[in-house]
Amino acid sequence: MSTLDDIQFVTFDLDKFPKLDDPKTGPSPYWDKTTEGPSYIKPEDRQKPLVPSGKLDEKYSKDSIELTPLLGTTYDNSVRLTDVLKDDDLIRDLAIKISQRGVVVFKKQDDLTVEQQKELIQKLGLLSGKPKGNGLHIHPVAPAGGVIGKDGLIDPEVSFIASVVDSAGEVYEKNTPTAYTWHSDITFEPAGADYSSLRLLELPPNGGDTFWANGYALYEKLSPSLRDYLSTLTGTYTQPRFEKFSGKNSIDLYSQERGAPENIGDHLIAVHPIVRTNPVTGWKSLFAVGAHFAKINEVNPLESKALKEYIWNTLVQSHDIQVRHKWDKYDIAIWDNRSTYHAINKDVTFYDNFVRKGIRTVGIAERPYLDPNSITQTEALKSKKDEKNIKTEEKTEEKTEEK
Repeated sequence: MSTLDDIQFVTFDLDKFPKLDDPKTGPSPYWDKTTEGPSYIKPEDRQKPLVPSGKLDEKYSKDSIELTPLLGTTYDNSVRLTDVLKDDDLIRDLAIKISQRGVVVFKKQDDLTVEQQKELIQKLGLLSGKPKGNGLHIHPVAPAGGVIGKDGLIDPEVSFIASVVDSAGEVYEKNTPTAYTWHSDITFEPAGADYSSLRLLELPPNGGDTFWANGYALYEKLSPSLRDYLSTLTGTYTQPRFEKFSGKNSIDLYSQERGAPENIGDHLIAVHPIVRTNPVTGWKSLFAVGAHFAKINEVNPLESKALKEYIWNTLVQSHDIQVRHKWDKYDIAIWDNRSTYHAINKDVTFYDNFVRKGIRTVGIAERPYLDPNSITQTEALKSKKDEKNIKTEEKTEEKTEEK
């Protein structure tokens, strides 16, 4: 029997949610202070891009498939995350793999407990350099429902994902284009997400696939001059739907600390750079995508609208930087929100009697920043290829000299 078979889900039962002692009203005091707060990493304190030990590839590369040249890796069900969790070197290598490949899927992980899923996401962040004081995200609408924890109350660090109702409590509409669901998780928070994990526990006969897109590659889709200009700009990211949901259902948003000291308040808004650096890879990514992205701050509303639409259209029309995963029960996908976007294929709404259900955990990272010394994914991969060629030439010369 799976360790997940006895999970209990509850919705709209406020007696099952931990009591809130000190609600925080209004926005976070750090919402527009992009270079302040405990989660901001000063330039002199930023880590160099991480280099894997090679242990993960040595042990599991034969059990994996790269789905596209730049995005997506799948491990078959012979690889167990319960084993990976026992070795910090493997976890660190996995974090680097996810940040480089965007999204990694492990097939049929039915022996991984909910607590272990939480532990994995937290360790992925800590072992790859996130602020040590940051934890897992607590969703603002967590009081509306979720997974029952060991204490008999809703575990606020685990989100309940279902096809019938979305995270704002709204029924999915069949006449809304799926492309509008592209986003990175919780960009409305001052300290945003690093690694998200989603594991599906219940599936319809077919459909309900998830798409991911490569933020590094989207940045490179733009002309160099436009890249340079966008690198000087910031954006405002909001989520007013959750506030409407709160009022409609007479449920207070979770306004206390949501994984980082900066993430407080019931007015969900933050300012971030349009272009950011992923600290794990040192690569530039375009961050201005998704339902949470409201406007570009340093231009007028018409210019902001035009730039937003251009970026969005470039993403939607670029199938070469996207990947699609067809789920099996208990698959778990882990992705890096700093350089990857995702969207669900909402064809499951055409089923009346089937549900797509899963559990999600999200880690909280550093405040987004752009390092002027960061490079593109293409530059990094070319450098890596050049280094490999040099080493090959050196080995060839050594063999020739021996002869």
